[in-house]
Amino acid sequence: MATVNSYEGLLPAQPLNQAEQPVMAGPPAQPTPLPEIIAALRTVTQLDGLTEEEYTWLATHGNERVGPDRAILFRDNDPAKNMNFILRGEVQVRRRHAGNVALFIGRAGSMTGKLPFSRMKNYGGEGFAVGPVWSIDIPDTLFPEMLAAIPSMAQRCVSILLDRVREVTRIEQQSEKLNALGKLAANLAHELNNPASAAQRSAASLFGELREYGEQKYRLGNLCLSEQEIAAYRAWVQNARARMSAFCGHSQGPQSPLAIADREEALVRWLEAHNIQQPWTIAPALSETNLAIDLLDELATITRPEVLPVAVATVASSLRVERMAETVVDSTVRIFDLISAIKDYSYMDQAPIQDVDLAQSLENTLIMFNSRLRNVKVELDFDPELPPVSAYGSELNQVWTALIENALESMNDMGTLRLITHLNGSMALVEVWDSGPGIDPKIRSRIFEPFFTTKAPGRGLGLGLDAVQRIVSKHSGFVTVESKPGATCFQVRLPLDRAGAY
Repeated sequence: MATVNSYEGLLPAQPLNQAEQPVMAGPPAQPTPLPEIIAALRTVTQLDGLTEEEYTWLATHGNERVGPDRAILFRDNDPAKNMNFILRGEVQVRRRHAGNVALFIGRAGSMTGKLPFSRMKNYGGEGFAVGPVWSIDIPDTLFPEMLAAIPSMAQRCVSILLDRVREVTRIEQQSEKLNALGKLAANLAHELNNPASAAQRSAASLFGELREYGEQKYRLGNLCLSEQEIAAYRAWVQNARARMSAFCGHSQGPQSPLAIADREEALVRWLEAHNIQQPWTIAPALSETNLAIDLLDELATITRPEVLPVAVATVASSLRVERMAETVVDSTVRIFDLISAIKDYSYMDQAPIQDVDLAQSLENTLIMFNSRLRNVKVELDFDPELPPVSAYGSELNQVWTALIENALESMNDMGTLRLITHLNGSMALVEVWDSGPGIDPKIRSRIFEPFFTTKAPGRGLGLGLDAVQRIVSKHSGFVTVESKPGATCFQVRLPLDRAGAY
């Protein structure tokens, strides 16, 4: 079939810059002999079982198209008017504005394009050839005639359409899950980065501070303190630690930076008044603690003037080491808590069906969004008497994730988010409120439709609320929405017992 590889006469002479002016596939310079077209059509799996006359009808009524590697067969949003039989080569469709779903591949021996009974209006991407391509196109204007001449084409086309819907839905749902996983991973990376960085900084500084603390203890030992001075110093240290611990127990929270700065200035004045050298190196460590100045006055009365600078420096270095160690411990505990929350969120190493505590499930999901809640007021109203729900725990968390993410996006991560649970007859009711602008009444009836989205291209595929409805329906529940400017509420109702759920 030499004519298949002959592309002369496809287009007028091309400019020198071929990259900017791609070749469009078109008719061959010389038509391919009919027997060769029929033989190629016999390689199309979906046409198995046609008679010779039916193959001949397709070959005589179809339009040939050929093109070299990278030739364009159609462009994004072009009207879809032909059914295509790919006889040689491969066609890839690049979807430029559909999230992570970037590629559909049609290979030699397949039937694709617009089919009878299809509602396809336009191409959803740009189709280009991978290697030399040869196809036969049947215009949609000939579909009624084709179905009359080849009755079995109706069933063949319906089967392909069903397979196409299942495959596209599977790909889009997988892409939606990957998008959600990517957002979840980004949130967790942000949350883990803060405690991990704090622990790393403190651990790195701890080595140097331990050496400084050891040096101060060595200097204190070189002063040859008497037994009475050592006993008085130890008693002072115990008393100071006891007072600081008692103060921490009654503290209302961390000090403000302004209060710490004022305290540091007061400590510098005290250190200078007692002739302690380089007070600016000692005051910062003391200002971050609740060591009272009257305790320092007491220390000054029980130690000699030449001992006081070393004693104060030793105390300051000791407190600094302890604070660094506390930071490492607190940071690693935070990391452990995040990992535990992830395990609870995903129900890792647990049976698929769980007795789910809805309040705990919602709180675990909120942890995944901590990095986006800085400017959001979160209000929780959980019914303590609400019994657990028999459900697929990890799938319910997908529901909460989608609803909370939608609420945050509608508010641009600024506003009020309310999560409510309570008993509603024999069902558990979960409400997710947000203070966003509300849902336009014109589209409210469509928000649960698959692939319907108001987000910008690439920001979402429109499967989030579809997945919510699908998962809730799987549990024999239902989801509704009420919305007005400043108050949008998604309500999820779930049966309490397993018999009602399955």
